[in-house]
Amino acid sequence: MADIHRSIRERWIIEGTLLLETPAHFGNGDADALTDMPLLFDEVSNVPLLPGTSIAGALRNYLREFQNNYGGEFPNKDNDEGVKRERELLATKLFGSYRGDEDGDQSPLIVHDALGKSAGFELRDGVKIDAETRTAEDQKKFDIQLLAAGTTFDLRFELLIYKDTNADELKQALATALMGLTNREITLGARKSRGFGQCTVEKWNVHVYDLMEPAGLKAWLASETAWANEYPLTDEPQIDLESLVLQTDNRSKAHLTADFNIDGTLLIRSGFGDSDSGPDTVHIHSNRKNNEKPVPVIPGTSWAGVLRHRALKIARTVSGDEKAVDTKGKVRQKIVNGEEVPLLKADVFTDGIFGPSEIKKGNNDTKASRISIKESEIVDSTSLVVTRVKIDRFTGSAYEGALFSEQPAIGKPETRLTLDLNLRNPTDPELGLLLLLLKDLWTGDLPIGGESGIGRGRLQGKYAKLTFNKHTWEFIETEEEYGVNLKPSDDATPAQNFVDAFNNIENWTVKHE
Repeated sequence: MADIHRSIRERWIIEGTLLLETPAHFGNGDADALTDMPLLFDEVSNVPLLPGTSIAGALRNYLREFQNNYGGEFPNKDNDEGVKRERELLATKLFGSYRGDEDGDQSPLIVHDALGKSAGFELRDGVKIDAETRTAEDQKKFDIQLLAAGTTFDLRFELLIYKDTNADELKQALATALMGLTNREITLGARKSRGFGQCTVEKWNVHVYDLMEPAGLKAWLASETAWANEYPLTDEPQIDLESLVLQTDNRSKAHLTADFNIDGTLLIRSGFGDSDSGPDTVHIHSNRKNNEKPVPVIPGTSWAGVLRHRALKIARTVSGDEKAVDTKGKVRQKIVNGEEVPLLKADVFTDGIFGPSEIKKGNNDTKASRISIKESEIVDSTSLVVTRVKIDRFTGSAYEGALFSEQPAIGKPETRLTLDLNLRNPTDPELGLLLLLLKDLWTGDLPIGGESGIGRGRLQGKYAKLTFNKHTWEFIETEEEYGVNLKPSDDATPAQNFVDAFNNIENWTVKHE
């Protein structure tokens, strides 16, 4: 009979504690009586559960993008060269064959489900805003249950190294993927491109069992038993995962960070929490690990909403009513109120950055947003309860039953909040649009949150930095009103060139992942 055993000669056990730095949602896919998007809990211990499939998927995607850039599609099975190239990627060697490859190998990495220690729960509500009227769309409000920041999960991985495999490649692949968690480059769960699921692992514990030696085999067999101390590992090598990480990062992305002050007040309504017993409307707060009380924040969804709306407005101003056409020269259509209407080029360009505003049932060609925005903590602000009343326009007197109170976040000279976003695979016109959005935020022309009509939500730019292709562009506040000093790095493309590329709509292309 043929020798068909796996011939495992070495086994790595890697353990670490994952810490949530922002709220996260790991859902069960079903709604319940209390919330539209409930969390997933372990059926036995009734604690939050992070499935191993979710962990493995995030790590595999990160490793593949690190080596192969963003958005590479898996090859068709008839594409021999593409299949061969995909199988040579470290992500395939570590996590096994990709979907559609029936002749691939099993993953040598075992990823365990992780049970969590909850630091509390949050409820967030969301609503879709009509781009034309800037009001809430009917039946488009929902709520989501989140694990609070500070929640931890115990991670465990097992790497099996076979007799005839390239051990150095597997170790390098695993180290690169795990350091993505350590460096806060991997987010987990739902709506992770909008600030949820930011996490980190501060320290990894690595144990190496040499199964070719009796001592190593005994130590591994006893490692999860009551008599583990009777068979300790001797001469265990010290593993520095960071030294094993791939040195070449092939990802193409633009990274923008911008510091602002609040010019007046800012109000993004909290649907739950303090507003239940205090003022009628309270600015949204969120738990943070290092704070005893929840802190005021700007959700990534709020940033994305206002940036998307202004981006579409700018794009329509530049391109006018020019219609989008496909590769065959046919005008593309969209369905509005049951009727087909032409799709504008500005809509396609904006959707290429932020993702589609609406996904139709049965549409399998939808591409995800290429822009990811972190949740922003408002540092060193204050708050004040403001009482308002609705006035009857005909009598000029107070409207009956319309007295209400609000508690917005109020800026001080030292108040700071930071916009932190990444744009994957950007083109020059897209960078130009990004700079125009920064200008509108910097000058207070683009407000954040609600009640912008009465002056809330306006920001003052203090400092910004754009990084792309190893070049940087720094924007520094000057003493002049809305003044800014631009400092590009050596040999960097002039920032105006990106804006000029955007103003020429012939340069517009739609980048998909």
